Amino acid sequence: MHELSLAEGILQLIETAQAQDCFEQVTRVRIEVGRLAGVEIDALRFAFDAVIAHSCADGAQLEIVETPGRGRCQGCGREVAIESHHEPCPLCGTPRVEAIGGMQLRVIDLEVC
Repeated sequence: MHELSLAEGILQLIETAQAQDCFEQVTRVRIEVGRLAGVEIDALRFAFDAVIAHSCADGAQLEIVETPGRGRCQGCGREVAIESHHEPCPLCGTPRVEAIGGMQLRVIDLEVC
C-alpha cells in the first residue's frame, strides 16, 4: 500500500514546516489529489491517521481536494476530461489520449496553532 509512504511523506513535510515556523499543533491539513494520481483516498485517510499519532499533527483533520483528470487527444487534438490513463477520447473515440493533468499529490496548506 503506497498510501502509507505518501502519508509518511506528508508528515515529513509537516515536521519540516514545524521546525521552520515554530508552531505547536496542526489542526487541519489540506491536500490536493489528482484523479489520475493512483491514490486510493480511503487508504490515504487511514494511513494518515496512523502516521500522525503522537506527532504535532495528532488529531488533525485531513481535507482532500480531488482534481479531475485531463488529457490531450492525439487524434482530434482537443483537451478532454478523463477518469483513467487508458480511457479513449470522449469526443472522437481515439484510444490515444495523453494525460496532461490530474496526476498531482501536494499539500496545499496547514492550519496550525
